[in-house]
Amino acid sequence: MIYTCTMTPSIDYTIHLPTFKPGELNRTEHVHYYPGGKGINVSRLLHRLGISTTALGFAGGFTGEFIQQALTVEGIQTDFIATNEITRINVKIKAEKESELNGPGPIISKQQQRALLTKIEQFQKNDWFLLAGSLPETIDSSFYEAIAATCNRKGVHLVIDTSGKALHQLLQTEPFLIKPNQTELEALFNTKLHTTEQVIDRAKQIMRTGIKHVMVSMGEKGAILVNEDTTLVAESPQGNVINTVGAGDSMVAGFLASYLINQESQEAFRYAVAAGSATAFSHDLCDKSHIEHLIDRVSITQV
Repeated sequence: MIYTCTMTPSIDYTIHLPTFKPGELNRTEHVHYYPGGKGINVSRLLHRLGISTTALGFAGGFTGEFIQQALTVEGIQTDFIATNEITRINVKIKAEKESELNGPGPIISKQQQRALLTKIEQFQKNDWFLLAGSLPETIDSSFYEAIAATCNRKGVHLVIDTSGKALHQLLQTEPFLIKPNQTELEALFNTKLHTTEQVIDRAKQIMRTGIKHVMVSMGEKGAILVNEDTTLVAESPQGNVINTVGAGDSMVAGFLASYLINQESQEAFRYAVAAGSATAFSHDLCDKSHIEHLIDRVSITQV
């Protein structure tokens, strides 16, 4: 089973309009409501790819109920921990430029943290646990270290897709996969990376901490994958980018879905890049047919 955990889920309220004028009345053309959050996005796409998954996290109020109901309607198992706070709403404005207004995440109590650790204790050997999205800075780093230690002790494969201080803290926990984008990788080293070679060099540096796979998304420049056996550079398929929300999450889902079946990192990487591109070319998360349409257009070079 693949378990995904979104500490700070949301309802993603996506607005489409020709132009957005700050300070004025704006009338929308189309609106969509999605259960949001990086781990939730991964669960949604894994389900579309025929992979069993359970979405974990913290949810509360009418918005939390909507998220759980929407996932259940899609056929996705959920096991959220209830909070006393209303789960946030993130507003995505799709106009001539993309703009986002993200609400604050919840305060997660010590009792709620222990509840999550108790759930992880019930996982089986060779299960997968994805910790994704923004991780509240109010939580002590020892909690994330406890999650990683529990996964290692239980033989659970740990996947991390977060950023900032939390990502830096988790680099030493020897996860199976991390997936920063280029900006998040630059933040880790407090420097700008101008070339693919520089991105590869920094990815190799953090891989040496014990991480099995480091996958870095670089937008229109493609992506790289570094592990102890090889370094791969992928050129993304060309297309009309209409949605960047969830593209990185789709890469994670694509990699896991392919790796579970083939146990082969290069093909998993190719599938990941196709999945990320397919979502970027779609209004919502892509589906399997979109990925399969693009898979042969992903060019991979071994460095």
